Amino acid sequence: MKVQNISDIEKFFEVVDQCSGKVELVTGEGDRLNLKSKLSQYVSLAKIFSNGDIPELEIVAYEKNDIEKLMTFLFKG
Repeated sequence: MKVQNISDIEKFFEVVDQCSGKVELVTGEGDRLNLKSKLSQYVSLAKIFSNGDIPELEIVAYEKNDIEKLMTFLFKG
């Protein structure tokens, strides 16, 4: 799923941490970062904020329940 305008990145990572399956961030180069890894979270934060704005991100979740959690967060905050 492609997402934009994540205003509360801390809450976003809390939701990711609650997911039971793998959640990945797909970079512009096609690399996949495991967002359940704290190191990957820090790397993705650095990449996201490197130019001062939050671009469109592609997030991949593999479990149906995880997709629902992420969608709920994105639509309701």
